[in-house]
Amino acid sequence: MNIRGAWARIRALPDTRPWPADIGGALLVQAAVSVPWVIPRDPRLEPATLVAYLLTTLTVLPLVWRRRTPVRVLLAVMAAQALYATAVDGPGQMLPYTGLVALYSVAAHAPRPARRIVGALTLASVFPAAAGNTGEARELVFSLMTFSAAYVVGRLTDTQRAYTRAVEDRARQLELTHRIEAEQAAARERARIAREMHDILSHAVSLMIVQAEAGPVAVRTAPERAEAAFDAISETGRDAMVQLRRMLGVLREDGAATSAPREPQPALAELPDLVERVRNSGLTVVYRTTGEVRPLPPDTEATVFRIVQEALTNTVKHASAHQVSVRLAYAADELMITVTDDGCGPGTTTGHGLVGLRERAAAHGGSVSTAAGPGGRGFRVRARIPLVTSPVEVGS
Repeated sequence: MNIRGAWARIRALPDTRPWPADIGGALLVQAAVSVPWVIPRDPRLEPATLVAYLLTTLTVLPLVWRRRTPVRVLLAVMAAQALYATAVDGPGQMLPYTGLVALYSVAAHAPRPARRIVGALTLASVFPAAAGNTGEARELVFSLMTFSAAYVVGRLTDTQRAYTRAVEDRARQLELTHRIEAEQAAARERARIAREMHDILSHAVSLMIVQAEAGPVAVRTAPERAEAAFDAISETGRDAMVQLRRMLGVLREDGAATSAPREPQPALAELPDLVERVRNSGLTVVYRTTGEVRPLPPDTEATVFRIVQEALTNTVKHASAHQVSVRLAYAADELMITVTDDGCGPGTTTGHGLVGLRERAAAHGGSVSTAAGPGGRGFRVRARIPLVTSPVEVGS
């Protein structure tokens, strides 16, 4: 068991289960005040009678309610102690346990005006009590120190409890805010992916309609062209189904998706222009590809483009970098995208952009990881995109 967690649960018991905690505290005090009746005493000292013990228990009993009515508990304890001092000639205590606990409870749980007034009166009563007992300065100083310490510990307990509540409330609020922000970022990114999918599927369906309408005419005039048209319809339909299966797994309905503007899908052929625009901002950009470069489905190209674009945007906005490297590594069944800068490193490139990158990659069954650059300097974004067969281009 985690020791820190167990200790935290034990400390939380008085707030979560006050009755058992207060009864347990009262029993501990009862055990402390019972010492003179348990340990054999010198016959010359005050007798430890049953009546004295019952009156001692009477001073402890109010502590069960110390958390709910601390001021009344303190008054009840003082009254019971006064009754004990006047009614019986019983054994004394090494420390005024019940009075200390009652004063601590007032300092820890009573409202500010009540605790200040009662605390001041209690401390002031130490002077006549000490004078009526032994009258020695040593007893007066000792009593003042012990009761003052009980009051200070009570105030520190209340302050710590308030601070802990504030920290916990702040942590819960931050967690809720971060969760809402992440959900909002994911919703916006999914809506943007939905718009892009709408453009791709609109193009595919339009092409299928054109080919289908031209098919009957081609059957009568050029049967070989009709066959090619039907093949193109089949390939376009299969490609649309692949995209639907891929995208609908991560999308959900969003009314904002239909009202937002749509733009033509970017392609990998536009990456050099993107790199050049970033260079014009003053940043040195190195762009290279490795492996066998081959055509990709339009939605995959758009995703690759957007991932590179977002990574470069984060570099320009947050990294304070001088140089950034963009590398596309083609493998047999996947494409690795790596964008590395020499800027400030992790902790500076944050926000919703990285959430969007992960959503885009996840829509294609891929993933995105971020880390420090080589040697712990800079920032690196690495995305893995599984590759599928590019759709067959339809000839005219």
